[in-house]
This record gives sequence, structure tokens and C-alpha cells, in this order.
Amino acid sequence: HTTIPTKKSETFLTLLNNQPGVLIQVYKGEHVSTKDNNLLSKFELSGIPLIPHGVPQIEITFDIDANGILNVSASDKTTGNKSNHITTTNDKGRLSAEEIKQM
Repeated sequence: HTTIPTKKSETFLTLLNNQPGVLIQVYKGEHVSTKDNNLLSKFELSGIPLIPHGVPQIEITFDIDANGILNVSASDKTTGNKSNHITTTNDKGRLSAEEIKQM
């Protein structure tokens, strides 16, 4: 359980050589398989340099504010200047007050 507001980042590596972009998919749920969880949103980070797999470092940051609004951003740490983000609000009942408290 994490207090709200909170912000967490994690770095991922590309899987393919010369991979020009990555698809970021954000799910809600605790199941092991994504098919059993709810897709909240997705976006693409493009413009990754065409270099061997594992070299580009993609930093994903999850930021939940006091109102339960989730902001997810992705940046390419290799270039430092590529970024994209999404905002998911609680307007569609995606996160209940109890679920927010449990985070």
C-alpha cells in the first residue's frame, strides 16, 4: 500500500534491434496475465534511435495525484528529449475511492 499522492519510475530496455518505438499500455488489476486486467489507456513513444536492443533505456513514470488522477509518461533516456504521456481520470469509475486508498 502506498500513500497518495505518489510517483514511481522504472526503466525498461528495448527487445528488438533498431526498434523505432514502444507501445506503452497501462492496465488496472492485480492478475498475472494482462488479459485478466482492465486496459486503462495506451500510447506510443516513437523516435527511439535505431541501435541494438537493450541499449535504449525507456523510463516510465507513474504519478497519482491527491484526486486519483493517474499521469503516465515515457521518455527515452538515451536521447533525453523524447517523451509522451497520458492522463487517466476517475471520471469513468476506473478507480474507486477504496482502490485509491489501497494503493
